[in-house]
Amino acid sequence: MPEKNGLFTIGDKTVNLPIKDGTLGPSVADIRNLYAETGMFTFDPGFSATASCESKITFIDGEEGVLLYRGYPIEQLAEHGDFLETCYLLLYGELPSAAEKANFDYRITRHTMVHEQMARFFQGFRRDAHPMAVMVASVGALSAFYHDSTNIADPTQRMVASTRMIAKIPTLAAMAYKYSVGQPFVYPKNDLDYTSNFLRMCFAVPCEEYKVNPVLSRALDRIFILHADHEQNASTSTVRLSGSSGANPFACIAAGIASLWGPAHGGANEAVLKMLSEIGTTERIPQFIARAKDKNDPFRLMGFGHRVYKNYDPRAKIMQRTTREVLDELGVKDDLLDVALELERIALSDDYFIEKKLYPNIDFYSGITLKAMNFPVAMFTVLFAVARTVGWIAQWKEMIEDQGSRIGRPRQLYTGEKQRDYVPMSKR
Repeated sequence: MPEKNGLFTIGDKTVNLPIKDGTLGPSVADIRNLYAETGMFTFDPGFSATASCESKITFIDGEEGVLLYRGYPIEQLAEHGDFLETCYLLLYGELPSAAEKANFDYRITRHTMVHEQMARFFQGFRRDAHPMAVMVASVGALSAFYHDSTNIADPTQRMVASTRMIAKIPTLAAMAYKYSVGQPFVYPKNDLDYTSNFLRMCFAVPCEEYKVNPVLSRALDRIFILHADHEQNASTSTVRLSGSSGANPFACIAAGIASLWGPAHGGANEAVLKMLSEIGTTERIPQFIARAKDKNDPFRLMGFGHRVYKNYDPRAKIMQRTTREVLDELGVKDDLLDVALELERIALSDDYFIEKKLYPNIDFYSGITLKAMNFPVAMFTVLFAVARTVGWIAQWKEMIEDQGSRIGRPRQLYTGEKQRDYVPMSKR
């Protein structure tokens, strides 16, 4: 494909910048030489108009409500596949054959145990520590136990580290939960699938046999698929930025978990539950709709709208059906779901929300589902981290293998004091 260029006039200078086309989505202007030619930087807080990398992993069309993993629509993967198949796809770029899938499942299953000394590591935390604090520390600590997979220049070590994290982070997440409720840790079982194994590690106790509910296992597996990757969001960009310095993969994923912890990122479904509880009943919805429209009222409808999606979040449609399946299976009559469904119905028919394209996103339903499955609110973001680990790893691996990748070094618009002369203390 012949190289395209665009003329950009900046101040009194006109520069010729290369234009790069992606497979899908808008083209980009390559501004790497902008400063050299003009002496100016670009200013883009939040990087909402800046492409920080080239990637072949995930594509989002926010206007059309499209999410693709390696070119496959999220709806098809969630409906017909399982989470480990999605992991293989994100890591290797293609769907596995039956033999490749069996081998991958075997490798992940045989890496689920963590070093026994990790159990004593947990005892250093208070019982009321937030599970995400425990996850940041314990995932970062994996690099102290697995020295044979921290050489990022070795492709074999990179893959071993990737396998270990996909396998061990659910074990650490279950340990964080068990520690918070004062129950003994439950070891993984190799005869269970990935998600069933995780549920057992979270909810089994030594005094009785635990039988995994297949409906709940399938629902959580689908939730993991929906959260596996989401392009260059805050936590993924954090992983890439950390990895650009050559940091080991365990440290990079720990950095991603720290970023995910923020309420504007991974904690959004918790905020939805709080909002639905505040509304309380369907009769009170019009009152809160009116408050949401009032510019002078700080109340916001959580779970509506998205930084990227300007259409119905494709994950939300799958999540809504999954929520119904879980509640039907458990025989749960949840008033919050009634409020959620009525709120969705009203908002989708209200001109104000239609005009502003405030459609329900995945967080609108996922919190209700996880609550029905008996996960405490503090674990919601941990579950998000379990699912997103493979996306972080795939993005990290892609960056490491990109020969043109450089250490991240954003610029700034300095607005502080100009150079001043120091005055000694005796003269002030």
